[in-house]
Amino acid sequence: MKKQIADLEAKYIKPEVSKFDIGDTVDVHFKIKEENKVRIQIFTGIVIGQKGDGTRETFTVRRISYGEGVERIFPVQSPLVEKVIVKKRGKVRRAKLYYLRDKKGKKAIRVKEKIVQKDKTK
Repeated sequence: MKKQIADLEAKYIKPEVSKFDIGDTVDVHFKIKEENKVRIQIFTGIVIGQKGDGTRETFTVRRISYGEGVERIFPVQSPLVEKVIVKKRGKVRRAKLYYLRDKKGKKAIRVKEKIVQKDKTK
């Protein structure tokens, strides 16, 4: 039965998915349907959690908007998520960053930046 479900889900998996981790600051380009128009809205924030796998994989993005914390859960394989752009890599030691919910102001968005070295062999 598991093989049949995996075969069915394989049709809906996107071929190219952006690589991002918990703690990264990302721009999520999300399609929004309004009446008969479709537009793309960008949701910028910190990835505070990921869960699931395959077509059921989701990630949670948190941002501060007008002093209020806003979280949104996005399915990775959804056709409405056009692309995810990593703006800044974060260096964290936790799998879930739920402790950011209790922080206020600048501390609520402060995550250490990961220094990524580029390959010199290319």
